[in-house]
Amino acid sequence: MSRGQLTIAEQSACILLGVSPGADEHALRAAFREAAKIAHPDRPSGDAARFRAVLDAYHLLQGKPSLPALTPEPAVEKPAEVLAISPRVALSGGSVLSPSQGGKRIRLTLPAGLRADDMVRAGERIFRVAIVEADDMQVRGHDLWLTAAIDPSVLEEGGKVAVETPLGRRIVWITERAGERGLVRLPGQGLPARSGHPRGDLFLRLEPAAMINESGARALLRRFAAAWAA
Repeated sequence: MSRGQLTIAEQSACILLGVSPGADEHALRAAFREAAKIAHPDRPSGDAARFRAVLDAYHLLQGKPSLPALTPEPAVEKPAEVLAISPRVALSGGSVLSPSQGGKRIRLTLPAGLRADDMVRAGERIFRVAIVEADDMQVRGHDLWLTAAIDPSVLEEGGKVAVETPLGRRIVWITERAGERGLVRLPGQGLPARSGHPRGDLFLRLEPAAMINESGARALLRRFAAAWAA
């Protein structure tokens, strides 16, 4: 290691490693190993900055350029798995099984009000929510869409009807215009507000129910519906 007059940096390196300026390569290596062991960050006495300084000192006294500073690798986020849920789970929450990973599935308890593309984390696994369509209900953004079978006479003349919804039975007033359009909107009856998502609305697609041939039966049904909705 002796190469004549030492620079200030080389003198500081000798002090850090605890070697004399005339130490040979064997002594330098032994001093480095001892200093590195003490300064290693995994040890209770360790310190990352001191460990780096020990490395730099060793390379300097070897006559080699110091290695570039070590920077931690950026954390790589695992790609999200697709978690398909039904509109009813999106509305009310519930328990679902995750996609299989290595032959294993985990049970997830989901909150009410999830939207498409919401992220759900379970341990190290990350899921992106996808809401699948169902025959009786669909989710569009924050809103729920249902199809309701309505007596054709109510669609033509308007009136009150009782409609079963995911939130329970609702009394709906259908105007002649709504009957013509085939659509009724119930504000605030869609997906619940959650994590910055606003409360959605419920849209009812109105379709004529099967015709009732007997006029007496039709009249009885209409009287019953009117009395129940009153």
